[in-house]
This record gives sequence, structure tokens and C-alpha cells, in this order.
Amino acid sequence: MIGPSQIVIVHLTGRLVDGPESGEVFETTDVDVALEEGVYHDHRDFKPLEFRVGEGHVLPGIDEAIQDMAEGETKTFVLEPEAAYGTVDENAIVTVPRDEIEARSDTIAEVDELVQSQSGAVGWITDVSEDSVTIDFNHELAGERIEFELKVLETHAVTTGHEVDPADGVGTT
Repeated sequence: MIGPSQIVIVHLTGRLVDGPESGEVFETTDVDVALEEGVYHDHRDFKPLEFRVGEGHVLPGIDEAIQDMAEGETKTFVLEPEAAYGTVDENAIVTVPRDEIEARSDTIAEVDELVQSQSGAVGWITDVSEDSVTIDFNHELAGERIEFELKVLETHAVTTGHEVDPADGVGTT
């Protein structure tokens, strides 16, 4: 079994679980899946994901699920929003005067237009009226249940920083 601090190399595919887009791939590291699902893009480098288990480099639910797996194993599981991209935070949805948004030379007040706050947060416009614009700064998949398929390609054991080379018995650091 894979344990904390091990380095793993995986192929990962994420699909939406609920709603009209149920089953659609929104993320994959596997070029064959991308081609098969029609989500391949030339500008994207499809390659396996490498990370150290338990250090928060991936979604909490992925970190947890991989610890029940072994090299060569494939597993499909569903993550609730809390273990994936989080729940929808109503405080991250704001309404601002339309003229403030349109005064910025790089922003047009249109639904689905991306905007950046003064603090650097990125959100998208969800509603436009004559006087105001509503912007959602939640992750675009917040509140969604997500299905992931993980295939463990390789694992690398935890190193302590002081290993013995079996060829000569001499410790290396």
C-alpha cells in the first residue's frame, strides 16, 4: 500500500457526477483519454501527475484515496465537494456597480467573462443588470461531486536522506 511521503506517479481523469454535464471529462493527464473524450488540445502537455502523498499537493480526497492503492492499480471513486473543490461560499459571490467593472479597460460586463479582484482573486461574471454585475470567486467546480479515476503508474519509497548503496555498502546522503 502507498503511504504518506511516498512519491507517486499517476494518470488521473476527472468527470462531473451530477447535472446535465454528468460524465463529461473536465481533467485528464492521459493523452489517450483526452483524444477519446474529445478534450485534447495542442497547447496542453498531457503527462502523468507526480506528487508526494500526504503533503497537500492534490485534492484532499485524492490524497486519501491513493493511500489504499498499490502500484499498477486503477481505482474510480466519487468525492463529495468538501474533499474536492469545496462547497460554494456565498461570501465569495459579490455584486458590484456595473460602471466600476466597465471602467476597467480590460473588462466587459458580460456573463462568463473572467475578472480579477484588486487582491488578485479570479472570478467570473454570473449576472449582469443595467446597474450591477454579480461575480463568483468560488472555484468553478465548488459544490460539485466529482468522479476521479486514478491509475498508479509508479511509486517511490520514502527516503531518509541517508541511504546505503547495496553495491558497495557505503552510505550516501
